[in-house]
Amino acid sequence: MCKRFLSATTLLLALPLSALELSSPDIQEGQRMAKTFEYSGFGCSGENLSPALAWKGAPDGTKSFAITVYDPDAPTGSGWWHWLALNIPADTHSLPRGASGKLDKVLETRTDYGQPGFGGACPPVGHGMHRYQFTIWALPDEKLDFPVDISPAVVGYTLNSKALAKATLTATYVR
Repeated sequence: MCKRFLSATTLLLALPLSALELSSPDIQEGQRMAKTFEYSGFGCSGENLSPALAWKGAPDGTKSFAITVYDPDAPTGSGWWHWLALNIPADTHSLPRGASGKLDKVLETRTDYGQPGFGGACPPVGHGMHRYQFTIWALPDEKLDFPVDISPAVVGYTLNSKALAKATLTATYVR
C-alpha cells in the first residue's frame, strides 16, 4: 500500500504545475455569444467585433502565440475558419474586445470569408446551433512567415504540428 501511495505521489509531482488556459469576459464555455460577435455581411447584421480574450499558463519555450476561431458545424464539409491571428508576442497575455485589425506585429491571415481579420458568427438561418472554437496556441517560434492570403487549412496544419500547448474555449451561436 505504501508503494502505491509513493507511485501516485511521484506521478503527481511529475505533472506540470500549470497548463495553458483561455478565458474571456465576453464569451463563456458552452454559452451563446452576443450579436456583438456576429458577422456583418452574408445576411448577418452583427457588429463583427472580436471578443476580449485572456490566457495564462504558457509552457516554457513559448516564443509566440496564435489565436484561431473555427466553426466545425459549418455546412461545408470542412468547417469554417473565422479568425487566424499569428505571431502574437510571448509577453502578450490578453486582447481587448475589437482588437482584430488593430494588432501591431500580429499577422492576421485570410479567413473563409476571403479576407484577413476576425469574421464573426454567421450560421445559416435554420441550421441549428453552431460551435465556435476559440483556441490559443503556444508556439516555439517567434514568427511564422506566411503570406496574408495563405489557406486557413495550411495555418491550422502548421499550428497543430508546432504547438507546445493549446487551450480552447467553445461558444455557440444560432440564427
